[in-house]
Amino acid sequence: MTRGAVILTVALATFVLALASCGGDDAGEPGPAASAKGTMILATTTSTRDSGLLDVLVPDFEHGSECQVKTVAVGSGDALTLGERGDADVLLVHSPAAEEEFMQAGHGASRVAVMHNDFVLVGPPADPARIADAADAPAAMRRIARAREPFASRADESGTNVKELDIWEKTGIRPRGAWYIETGQGMGETLTIADQKRAYTLSDRGTFLATKNLDAKVLVEGGADLRNPYHVIAVRHDGTNAACAKAFSAWISSPPTQRTISRFGVAEYGEPLFFPDAPG
Repeated sequence: MTRGAVILTVALATFVLALASCGGDDAGEPGPAASAKGTMILATTTSTRDSGLLDVLVPDFEHGSECQVKTVAVGSGDALTLGERGDADVLLVHSPAAEEEFMQAGHGASRVAVMHNDFVLVGPPADPARIADAADAPAAMRRIARAREPFASRADESGTNVKELDIWEKTGIRPRGAWYIETGQGMGETLTIADQKRAYTLSDRGTFLATKNLDAKVLVEGGADLRNPYHVIAVRHDGTNAACAKAFSAWISSPPTQRTISRFGVAEYGEPLFFPDAPG
């Protein structure tokens, strides 16, 4: 998909967000540099879309800038590919090893920590594989594989899929067979498929909480294996809107926006869906 096709596709698929009336808690705070203007393509993850976070952040940024944001919500792997080709200006992703390779290859002008949440293993309340008392995520997934209970994988090279495969590698098991369901879908869709099939899956907590009408329960949580960090990357490529990308990177890591992130989800879910990580 070319840069022009990205803009056209997003423009046809989305509507213009209200600006002043839809601003977040910190609307009116100093915004990005006035020299940044024009259309900016933000390639980000389905988790930031499905959790509702983009519905708060994008209008806030646009309200304080002369940049118009077109968002493309895909897996982190696809987002990084868009950046590598210059078909996105800025990335908000959660696949640390792939991000580091992206930076080392010279595709990024800057990479800054923004926030984190965590992954959770969710599944049917009856928990037929008995993973709820497992010592950690790898131990839980060993039980799922040995019991041949259904497990839904995104199988889309997203940050979540990369994390899942990393955990499988730690188990020493290569998942295969009818019990291992490869959805090729985003997180919200995969959660719905898993719920319908009474399957286990790995999800970021934010999307799990924001996905309605699920019977599935969080069965395994906590620990270093399930930490989920997000970074913002300003793309380095000819033809990108480097000024808006730089402004967005500075804005999302600024104290007012970090406060907005820390409060997101509390009113509806009783807990934040993301935790701010920006330095300083």
